[in-house]
This record gives sequence, structure tokens and C-alpha cells, in this order.
Amino acid sequence: MLDLKKHLKRLVEAHAPSGHEAPLRQILREEWAELVDDMQQDGLGSLIGIKHATRPLNEPRKIMLAAHMDEIGMMVRDIVDGFIFVHRISGVDNRVMLAQPVIVHGKRPLKGIVATTPPHLLNKSEQEKYPTFDDLVIDLGLPAQDVAELVQLGDLITPDVPMIELQGKRVAAKAFDDRACVAAITVCLDTLQTMNHQWDVYATATVQEETGLYGAKTAAYHINPDIAIALDVTFAEQPGVSNDDGRELGGGPVMGIGPNFHIKLSEKLKDVAKYHEIKLQYDALPGRSGTDAWSIQVSRGGVPTLLLSIPLRNMHSPVETLDLTDIERAGRLLAHFIASLDADFLAAIDWDDLKQGESA
Repeated sequence: MLDLKKHLKRLVEAHAPSGHEAPLRQILREEWAELVDDMQQDGLGSLIGIKHATRPLNEPRKIMLAAHMDEIGMMVRDIVDGFIFVHRISGVDNRVMLAQPVIVHGKRPLKGIVATTPPHLLNKSEQEKYPTFDDLVIDLGLPAQDVAELVQLGDLITPDVPMIELQGKRVAAKAFDDRACVAAITVCLDTLQTMNHQWDVYATATVQEETGLYGAKTAAYHINPDIAIALDVTFAEQPGVSNDDGRELGGGPVMGIGPNFHIKLSEKLKDVAKYHEIKLQYDALPGRSGTDAWSIQVSRGGVPTLLLSIPLRNMHSPVETLDLTDIERAGRLLAHFIASLDADFLAAIDWDDLKQGESA
């Protein structure tokens, strides 16, 4: 039986920013080894675990589950007198990086801290502003000569924080965006071990989502799925997040509604959630979702696609916070959805079969 907390801790404490996902890919090869029948890797590096149907159809059908395994991070842009200046990789927030422990991935992993000018030496206007990335430096505590020998321009930098257990089933860590959803796929695969299903499942950990949704694009082309469900995080309720944007932590996974998502797939997922009494929340996304679903739906000739999200506090910070219950529910919902798919499902969601009056 899957130990979700242990599994999730292993995922989020790995260091694998966009374009450098190999460490997490190896972990997933180990974690999924007993849950899938085969594994593939596309040319960009996305990992695809294939669980074949237990009751195969005459004409095989494929469902793709996609969650990105890359995380945000930084890289070395300059070294001056032993201090490291940084570039961000995608969405790192300079407001929360000050005083964080980090690892500089030089010739060997090097522990450091993020620092800036002491407040005593700033004028009043400077004290009232957050330090920019140009103001931040990383101190390794080493002589300048050692830093020059061990670190070079372009080396990766990632937060060095453990997963923290809070109260109840809530935890905080880096990289829950989007490894919480990778874990939800693992829950799904684990749940499917005791279920029959007629469709082949392509569990996909995509690369380079944070830098442009690239892994989802190449993986979807490689798999050529009949339908797909992308998984990502969404904003949870917290101070500063409006009621329109925030979803309840522990209130269940969140289904996206909008033009990025197929109408009939949405109806099917709602029906499955209701039948199995799994709490489901909703996000209205009238345009670009900013998730892997955006790339998948326009792969090849078009893929009917859904988005299922996990509510998350403190997004793009080293203390992203979630409720494990939401991951468990998302995984179970995916498994029951897959088990409900039959030979006629594609015909049932064909655009030509939409009832008169519904917009295509």
C-alpha cells in the first residue's frame, strides 16, 4: 500500500528545475516500477509509465495523465569576490528568497544562504522595498578562490528545505507545484492495481512546464492519446487571495471549466465524482489555463482534455502548503474515472454528437 506522505517527501526534496529533471525522473522510475507495465521517455525527457488495460478493447484506447515534474529555481549569473549573483529560472519570487538556505549545484553540491545588504546600510526608501534579484547574493561561506574553482556561470541553484509536517494532514515544502500532482498520479496507479479498466493509461511526468509547457507538447505528440487529463495546482484560500480565486484547502480537487477543457469530459468527471461521493471544486478559467492542458489539447489533430488541480497556499515559494486529503481524493477520482471508460466513450463525446443548442 502506498505511503503517500513518504512518497511525496521523496519527490519534493529532490532537486530538479526546468531542463534538469533527471534526478526526479530516476526517482519516479523506482516509485512507478511496480505500478506500470512499461516505461518510455520522449526526446525532451518526459517520463511515461504505461499501465495496460486489464480488459483490453478490440481497438485500444489511451488516456494520458500529465503532471509536470520540473520546479522553479535559479542559476549563477556572476561571481564577484566569492559571492554569487543569480538569475531566476521561471517563477521564483524575490520577495521570499531572502535568508533562504539553498544548494548551488557546482562541481559538487554546495550549501549556501541567500543574503543582501544589511538594513542598517540602506537609506529609508531602500528599506521600504523588497530586494530585487540584482540585490540578492548567495554566500557559501568559502574563500573566493574556492568558489571560483567549484562554481561556474550557469550552475543551478535550488532551495534546500525539507518537507514540514503541519497540523492534521497538512504539509509544507518546495516543489509541490507540481509534484503534488505527480503524487496524485501515483495514487491513481496504486488504486488501479485492484480495479479493472478497458483503456490503457499513460501516466506522464512532463518536463519544462515552468518555462513554456514544452514537455506536455512533445509527450502528447509522442503518446497520441484519445483523451487527456492534465494535473496542476491552483490557488487555495489565504490572505491576499480573493474569494473568486481561492479554493478550500482540504475541500477536494478542483476541476477547470472553460474553453481549454472538453465539455463532455467535464460532465463525465462530475458524474463519477458524484457517484463515488468524492468532493469536487471548480475553477472558472475563461482563457489560457497556463497548464499542460493548454499544450495537450492542440497536439496533433486535437485532444479532448481536462484539468484537475490541487489547492495550494504560498505558490512558488519554499513553503508551499497543501492538504494530503486533496491528493488522495484526486488520485481516487482519476482511478474511478478511468475504470468507467468503455468502448463507446469516444463516440459519446464526439463533437458531432453534442445536443442541438450546445456550442462547439
